[in-house]
Amino acid sequence: MTRLSDDALSQLFLEARTPSGFLDTPVPVELLKQVYEMARMGATSMNTQPARYVFLMSAESRERLRPALAEGNLKKTMEAPVTVIVAHDTRFYEHMPQIWHGKGAMERFAANPASSQGTAVKNGTLSGAYFMLAARALGLDCGPMGGFDADKVNAEFFPDGRWQANFLCNLGHADPAHIHPRNPRLSFEQACQVL
Repeated sequence: MTRLSDDALSQLFLEARTPSGFLDTPVPVELLKQVYEMARMGATSMNTQPARYVFLMSAESRERLRPALAEGNLKKTMEAPVTVIVAHDTRFYEHMPQIWHGKGAMERFAANPASSQGTAVKNGTLSGAYFMLAARALGLDCGPMGGFDADKVNAEFFPDGRWQANFLCNLGHADPAHIHPRNPRLSFEQACQVL
């Protein structure tokens, strides 16, 4: 592999921000498909791919989300071109015969609910991060949020209980008037150990 250009690194990490508001510019479904096609290539343990994405693009779908949102997330979510429910499939393992080269993986996960749950949450979260990087790489800004009632989201959008909400992410093109200065980050010495 070769190092990405400084421009690419800036777009993905160094200059990227979490906007609190977006321009009124539509995000085409075709672009969302491209984001998914790129994000799905990210590594997950045993290629489990438990992440699931629900794209709320209409005012009606966003209204269904409203009762679950924290007050501070209401306005920006109602106005964002797209809000994604990043979820995980609690029975992801049913796809293992299609996506994993070894035999018996589906049966092993099915027989061990604790392992299945941990795998779904960890790898679903990891995939959500890949999704955000793919969105940034394709020119979208991302506003991930944890301020919502997951039980309400699950009851409204996933009543059968199979999928479970992990976090929400607004997508679109950032309104420069709604980008806050970056908060400090921990230093290498604070956050890392070399053994």
